Amino acid sequence: MNTPSLKVSVITAFLLSAMALAAVVQIPIVLACTGITLVSEDDAVIQARTEEWGSFDLESKIMVIPRDTAFTGLTPDGKPGLKWKAKYGVVGINGLNKPALIDGMNEKGLAVSVLYLPGTAEFPPYDPAKAANTIGPQDISNWVLSTQSTIKDIKQNLPKIDVAPVKEKGLGNIVPPIHFMMTDRSGASIVVEYTHGGKLNIYDNPVGVLTNNPEFPWHLQNLKNYVGLTAKAKPDIKIGDLELAPHGAGSGMIGLPGDYSPVSRFVRAAALRNTARPVENGYAAAMESLRILNNFDIPSGAVFARDELPKDDTLGSTQWTTAMDTKDLKYYYKTMFNSRIREIDFASVDFDKPGIRYRDLDLKKQQDLKVVDIK
Repeated sequence: MNTPSLKVSVITAFLLSAMALAAVVQIPIVLACTGITLVSEDDAVIQARTEEWGSFDLESKIMVIPRDTAFTGLTPDGKPGLKWKAKYGVVGINGLNKPALIDGMNEKGLAVSVLYLPGTAEFPPYDPAKAANTIGPQDISNWVLSTQSTIKDIKQNLPKIDVAPVKEKGLGNIVPPIHFMMTDRSGASIVVEYTHGGKLNIYDNPVGVLTNNPEFPWHLQNLKNYVGLTAKAKPDIKIGDLELAPHGAGSGMIGLPGDYSPVSRFVRAAALRNTARPVENGYAAAMESLRILNNFDIPSGAVFARDELPKDDTLGSTQWTTAMDTKDLKYYYKTMFNSRIREIDFASVDFDKPGIRYRDLDLKKQQDLKVVDIK
């Protein structure tokens, strides 16, 4: 699986699939989300991610789901799908002005991040006779966060739910090609992917990282190509009579891929996450995870799929970044407009107040500057 010819064929197939998607959806492909987990010395577990979407403003907002909120799952033919009520309060971020979370955490410390998997994600065929037990891909994050409390719960209960290919108008009327990173406060972390005719795959995540294509097991195998990476500097060597020493710090990471492709980002995230310095608590781990993810911000113009940039020249490819502290129940985020880190403390959220609530990510879409007065 690690032979160069097979790697080229897999990546080529992905690119061809992505180009086909672009032709259908008529939007540039700048879908480069990166997710990581991090654990502090006092066992606080963080799940953090970037949201790259350089095609248009996702119009994301903070979304609060109170306890007892009623949901009805989506189906391809418009019949009412699975009906359920929220057992747990949830805080997260939506997109496309829809009541569906792209990222979020519930009051039990279960975190879910939705990432793109174009050309690979495939959901099961729809059976109208099972409409009452059916949800769309867009519903999965809401269902998981509002009804499940642990990774063990998800492994037991998600296979019992029928997921059908429901199209999303906001994405050009395609079925959202998505997969999921899920982590609970114990540190258990999984990747959920529907592929190969709609088969549900739930993978344990031993490296605490997720990006995009190809499938998750392929990324784990690909890490074997980078077993020489280390945080430790390379030693001086002698070639013939020539003494060679590294130019400076960082020589242990020579060979670390620096491009923005999903394959390279997975390797880079795995290397940075798994060599991160020890941190004492959840706050420190959340801040460290955001620092790590700074390495995955995509400058506007660095990645686009067509001969022109998005018409909105203020639009950055990395629209927002989050870090979820599953122990202290705090949700941190920053945006492309304002890099100041904002905190939502679950202790301040009224989960008994009925009705889904929304709040703008940025009160003003501009950087929050602090003027330093030097006299």
